[in-house]
Amino acid sequence: MRSTSINIHPKFKLNGLSYRFDALHELALNFEESLVPYEKVIGKFIKEWLNNKEHIMIMTSGTSGAPKKINILKNQMINSAIATGAFFKLPSETKALLCLPASYIAGKMMLVRAMTLGWDLYFTGPQKDPLGQNDKTYDFVAMVPFQVRYSLKHLNKVKKLIVGGAAISEKLNEQLQHVSTEVFATYGMTETLSHVAVKAINGKAKSNYYAALPNVNFSVDRRECLVIEAPHVSNIKIITNDVVKLISSNMFEYLGRLDNVVNSGGVKLFPEQIEAKLAMYMNRPFIISSEKEEIFGYQLILIIEEDFKKELPDFNQVFLNLSKYERPKKIYTYSKFLFTETGKIRRSEILNDLHQATEIIQ
Repeated sequence: MRSTSINIHPKFKLNGLSYRFDALHELALNFEESLVPYEKVIGKFIKEWLNNKEHIMIMTSGTSGAPKKINILKNQMINSAIATGAFFKLPSETKALLCLPASYIAGKMMLVRAMTLGWDLYFTGPQKDPLGQNDKTYDFVAMVPFQVRYSLKHLNKVKKLIVGGAAISEKLNEQLQHVSTEVFATYGMTETLSHVAVKAINGKAKSNYYAALPNVNFSVDRRECLVIEAPHVSNIKIITNDVVKLISSNMFEYLGRLDNVVNSGGVKLFPEQIEAKLAMYMNRPFIISSEKEEIFGYQLILIIEEDFKKELPDFNQVFLNLSKYERPKKIYTYSKFLFTETGKIRRSEILNDLHQATEIIQ
């Protein structure tokens, strides 16, 4: 085995078994030969982590553009892991669960945290109800909202849960107020090596604002978009397209993507906020967007996935939850929504294909 600067914490365990460097490398090679897809991906990443290169190649999720490969320094990933451990007070022997794909940054970072901080990490496939597969309890778990929705009755098995990858709907947010688990929404991206800010969803620490992890500072540019300065995980400032209300250099309120903001008659509307209000009433995938309009410049539209097996909701009732500015002026059905591999709707591709959608007459 070639030499490397990577050290494996002496208390690191995987599925309850201890592994030092050579044994972990052997396990990674075995996993690479596995017929189980998620094991194969885990094996590939661990093997890359243990080699003598200083960097590792990571694929972005493709949420705001085509997926691309970027080079990340392993030392920066270690710094990110240490920051997470410090923020959430997760020492060695923390019992954690990996239930996200290890092909993307969120899954990779769970592995890095475990190897760096000496956690006892269990893993399962990225299924919708990962907590229902056994009776184990965990100190720390990361999920996407879809998984949380199907895991509500099992959340008592988890002490601290971070949720990322997509927005938490108002309905799910309400349901999370009644669980004993400490739940946090995360803000981050591949370029920030998972989260750089978190927001408490429930409990005494519940907040509307995202708070920075250690060694992270925030500012905004002239577009009112978030600028991230996190030298421990990135050598450059990261300029985002996320419109925020800056509370301080280490706290902000997320408003929505600049790409998605709709200016209708001078009123700025954030589709993500409207979607959160509608989510509890919708029985199929949907997005809020806009189209050109003669008087106001742009008007809001609702696009829902076509599903002949499900009746359309009563939109007159659904829209009562919205202000007059937030109510879509047109509703379209679209044959089949497109998603990224991490479960996010590909908005731009749907909008580029909007001529194939069918307008619903209200």
